[in-house]
Amino acid sequence: MSPEELMPEEFEPEVKSQPTKSMSPIRRHKLVIDADPGLIDALTIMVAILDPQIDVLALTATAGVVSGKQANQNMQTILNRMDPQKYPRLGCTEVELPALISSLREVPIPLLIGENGLGDCPTTAVSLASPHTSAKVLVDVVRNNPHEVTVLTLGPMTNIVLACEIAPDFLQEVKTLICLGGSINEGGDVTATSEGNVYADPEAARYVFKSSCLKTLVPLDISDQLRLNFGALDRLPQDSKSPISDLVHQLLSFALRSSRRHLGQEGIALNGLAALAAAVRPQFFSRRLMSVDVETGGELTRGMLVVDRRGVRHQEANLEVLTEIDDHAAFDYFTGVLWSAIENGE
Repeated sequence: MSPEELMPEEFEPEVKSQPTKSMSPIRRHKLVIDADPGLIDALTIMVAILDPQIDVLALTATAGVVSGKQANQNMQTILNRMDPQKYPRLGCTEVELPALISSLREVPIPLLIGENGLGDCPTTAVSLASPHTSAKVLVDVVRNNPHEVTVLTLGPMTNIVLACEIAPDFLQEVKTLICLGGSINEGGDVTATSEGNVYADPEAARYVFKSSCLKTLVPLDISDQLRLNFGALDRLPQDSKSPISDLVHQLLSFALRSSRRHLGQEGIALNGLAALAAAVRPQFFSRRLMSVDVETGGELTRGMLVVDRRGVRHQEANLEVLTEIDDHAAFDYFTGVLWSAIENGE
């Protein structure tokens, strides 16, 4: 990415995207989701597949809050439960990270999302006859749709680096890269300084941030603002005959109960859905260009984002960072997709 010359201030002036009017037919967003599917990632994948304005070309698994093997199984389980009219391509991971996201705010991950990452939803995966690696699927999909595909990463960015090893021009062929991860001002969730997706593979995050491509970061500061509590759960469609409604309530009910029991919180953050909204509803956000690096070797600060806040720019901005979210609009987007799907018999 080559942003214009910055003012001698800490950041670029904040801007909010404005929707534009057009008489042309709505073009569907071509999207690939790279995820370590726990409860909220699963919900995010569901919403993306159900949104008629999104064409989910592929789902690629990565290790993170679950192991790589479990991530593969969870991707299949989500699709099996949804049984969509069009199945996206599936990418499987064989990579296990040395630092899985084992806890959030000192609570072990299995207590928050269940032993398999999907709460009390049993996995229904089978061994694929000819599995393709996540990195290979990423490269193939982008090569077949150059400059048209948005890649949304909901977990560690390991697969993006592996895709670049296969095809060095991979990121230049991507339309834009939306990354959920890191924290700018609010501190971390896995450690005092670091957010889980970056902590799990800080070298990958650093590689991506320093790469020359269009990329947007959805930090914890922003994604944590999109929340759901027990009261808001009632705003979601409930239909005992709908497999979509059943799965949504199964996932969210588990997440809300575990958050109350183990974190003492009456709500949950819909981090993945905030990142999805950033990909397909950019008008809900404000953003700034920043110069961001990643600490890869610190004993206490592994995965911490380092933002150059000096008044005189010593380093060119390398990352667009979201700074504000219209959380009401984002929540309405999420609920609207679910309501439309249920009303249409999904």
